[in-house]
Amino acid sequence: MNRCTASPAFTTAPWRAALLATALLVLTGATSAQDAVRPFPAAAKRGTLQVTYPPEVLLNGKNARLSPGARIRGTNNMLVLSGSLAGQSLPVNYILDPQGMVHEVWILNATEAQLSKDAANLPPNYVSDPSTGAGEMGAKSSAPAASSPR
Repeated sequence: MNRCTASPAFTTAPWRAALLATALLVLTGATSAQDAVRPFPAAAKRGTLQVTYPPEVLLNGKNARLSPGARIRGTNNMLVLSGSLAGQSLPVNYILDPQGMVHEVWILNATEAQLSKDAANLPPNYVSDPSTGAGEMGAKSSAPAASSPR
């Protein structure tokens, strides 16, 4: 004997609507975060990266090599393995190490790729001035500056 007076479709509909609304909110939040522009180092250069056979890559159409400690960051700023990028041609910002090997790579999202290289260089979110002892976020050290011996 069925003792439930409400139909099953009526009792589950609010839960389904709430679940759908939550999923939509999460998805819209994720897409807006992907359009954020990350601050890149001033030494970073713009180019196109294609991983051929790791650690061998094509950088702007020329042969290059990833350094032993190379880090490739995806559009979400998380590390990406070079093997997973094989065959793809991606817009990137990169830094070379002193030996000329590719050491740091940032895969650009759509917004970053449209900006010019100079427009993507945002000021850092901290201040570091050794002469005044200022550290992160402009906080000043209470210790006096050390003087050099004569």
